[in-house]
Amino acid sequence: MQRLRFRKEKAKDTKNQALQNFDYRFIDELKSVPIHSSLEENKKYLNALFKDCSDFVIREFNIEDSVKAIMFFVDGMVNTEFANDAMKALMILEGGEQLLDRIIETTLPVTQVQKSGNYSDLLLSVLGGDAGLIVDGNTQALMMGIRGMEKRSIQEPETESVIRGPREGFVENLRTNTSMIRRKLKTPRLKMKPMTIGRESNTSIVITYLDDIADPAIVEEVEKRLGKINIDAVLETGYLEEFIQDSAYSPFPQVQYTERPDTVAASLLQGRVAIIVDGTPFVLIVPFVFAEALQASEDYYERFQISTLIRWLRFVLLILSLLTPGLYVAFTTFHQDLLPTSLLLSVAASREAIPFPAVVEALIMETTFEALREAGIRLPKTIGAAVSILGALVIGQAAVQAGIVSAPMVIVVSLTGIASFTIPRFNEAIAIRILRFPIMIVAAIFGLYGVLICIMLLLGHLANLRSFGIPYLSPFGPLSSSDLKDALFRSPWWSMRNRPAYMPLKDTVRMGDEASDEIREQGGQRGMNIEHNHDEERGDVK
Repeated sequence: MQRLRFRKEKAKDTKNQALQNFDYRFIDELKSVPIHSSLEENKKYLNALFKDCSDFVIREFNIEDSVKAIMFFVDGMVNTEFANDAMKALMILEGGEQLLDRIIETTLPVTQVQKSGNYSDLLLSVLGGDAGLIVDGNTQALMMGIRGMEKRSIQEPETESVIRGPREGFVENLRTNTSMIRRKLKTPRLKMKPMTIGRESNTSIVITYLDDIADPAIVEEVEKRLGKINIDAVLETGYLEEFIQDSAYSPFPQVQYTERPDTVAASLLQGRVAIIVDGTPFVLIVPFVFAEALQASEDYYERFQISTLIRWLRFVLLILSLLTPGLYVAFTTFHQDLLPTSLLLSVAASREAIPFPAVVEALIMETTFEALREAGIRLPKTIGAAVSILGALVIGQAAVQAGIVSAPMVIVVSLTGIASFTIPRFNEAIAIRILRFPIMIVAAIFGLYGVLICIMLLLGHLANLRSFGIPYLSPFGPLSSSDLKDALFRSPWWSMRNRPAYMPLKDTVRMGDEASDEIREQGGQRGMNIEHNHDEERGDVK
């Protein structure tokens, strides 16, 4: 007992000692640390703060011959050529200029320069890729925007590929992503508010929206929810998604994520708010409703007739993906009399040698299919697709021949898997895949009555969900008939004059009436009659 008590007291002393040495861990604590007028004091403080940091560089030099200065930055995050040009310009400055304003105006060959009087803003900028400059005798430091980090080139997003549409996707660099949105929406109404989240990571975040369209209450709510997050690091948008969603325990996503700048631009034009996080190509969009899970960006680039048919097909396949295994289990277990006689005889013959009940058979095949799908994602791209497809074929055929599962079950699982792939939003498809298993189990216990109960509970849950105050089933419930033209259908652009009515917006009008009215009246945009000369009037051209 004494030894145990000694260990506890020693651990407590170690913890207290660690707390005493816990200086300047968080960037907020540096707000009370001002820039010292003595260059040596600043240099000592920086060396102590970045002890054992081999990538932190402090370069001491003289402005002309009389004034000392230091430039410091993180190696690999700045453009060294620009840093050398800045030091060269300061070294040859005639008269040894010491005033920071004069240095900014006449000397530094850098377009983005800011002043800071404390170490909080200064180090946050330097750790983000800028270079810091402290001149002896000044109580302010300069932050020079000469970032030069290596970044991935802009490529087509793999998770949201299209046949027709832009081929560019977001990358891991924050400013590259904001510029891609700015190129889509060239207006000063596009606002981008910066934030920093993460005590250790100090991750830069940008909240973007259209000031003349978005509801200020939604923008304020986004800022409020993000401001409450107090975590050590934010490495991906998934961290934020779990913090800001309305219903934490719901399997359905209430926040949309995308890699496509055109999708973000289209969402901003509908009054939504986007959250861009440095270090990830995925951008969050709020609010998010269920109908958008079945919409793809390509729907708005193809003709509205085919887009409407494809959207209806997605609704049907979503229902099949959710209910097909459960219905098969219910019919084969309890409701054989509901099947046609020929189909019933075929299913009974195929299940004659199967040792497991239908629900166990379904669980085995669904679990195997999910395992193959996960393996296909984790394996290298060159062999992942081949392994998943061949594995499904080989395992399915072998299981049927071995009498472990029946052939109709293989067909049902294959149809279910294909149907789930047609859902454009991956996070929505995951929710459907999760709910498929409890529906099968309930169907094995209660039959079709259990399936109906599951559907009723599911609809009740969806009706109760909100995404930043917007009903999750909008515009189906509460019903907004004017918005069905872009939910159940994909109406032509000239008929969608107004933005979604279920969204609280400053400006609800999307387009003018002149072109829309002419298209309705004439059946198309004909304009003036264009006369074409006949061949005999033109004469033969030799």
